[in-house]
Amino acid sequence: MCWSATADLTAGTIVTAAGVVCLARTRRARDLPVAAVPVLLGAHQLVEAAVWDAGGGRCAATTAWAVIALPVLAVWVPFAVLCAAAPRTRRRLLPPAAVGLLTAAVLAACLATRPVTAEIRGRVIGYGLDVPYPAVVVAGYLFATLGSLLLAGDRLLRLLGAVLAVGAALCAALWRLEFASTWCAFAAVASLLVFGWVGRADAGAARDPKAYWFWPPSTNRR
Repeated sequence: MCWSATADLTAGTIVTAAGVVCLARTRRARDLPVAAVPVLLGAHQLVEAAVWDAGGGRCAATTAWAVIALPVLAVWVPFAVLCAAAPRTRRRLLPPAAVGLLTAAVLAACLATRPVTAEIRGRVIGYGLDVPYPAVVVAGYLFATLGSLLLAGDRLLRLLGAVLAVGAALCAALWRLEFASTWCAFAAVASLLVFGWVGRADAGAARDPKAYWFWPPSTNRR
């Protein structure tokens, strides 16, 4: 995700901290999963710093990296968007959530039964996992993650989906050239967008105090 252990460690720390701030600012329970996305991205980069330090291979950090990147995000992102969505837009978000569950199940089964490897190639790390029908699995993964964001009713979440789609395409091209992994930069941009989204959601909740997830029931009834 970044071009060295130091870059991953630095970016991961910053993105994780941004995620913690997003969570602290969140006032509605249904917004918490989206607010936690930067924490997942930051933790993912911190794990990859350990992969760099281990020199790749089949270490525990490699497996942890794959678990977050594959089944966890395939489920987390579409269901986070579904939770945060307004009731009128939830129906169109059900297909990405269902595909995410199925894709995550396939990936989790592969991780449980097959080894995942990491190979350092200059300034990038190549990960390997034997997956059946890889084109279908990748399509399902992209539909679940990017598709759910692009189908969201919220403008900032759609922008987040577009930014991540461009980032995925660019990072894939640079990875093939073995030039440098630049995903950490897009993770930072994604964190800023989530921060802005949380701030806007917080403003909306402020107009309706009962929308706060910690709003206590009234004890002064007459």
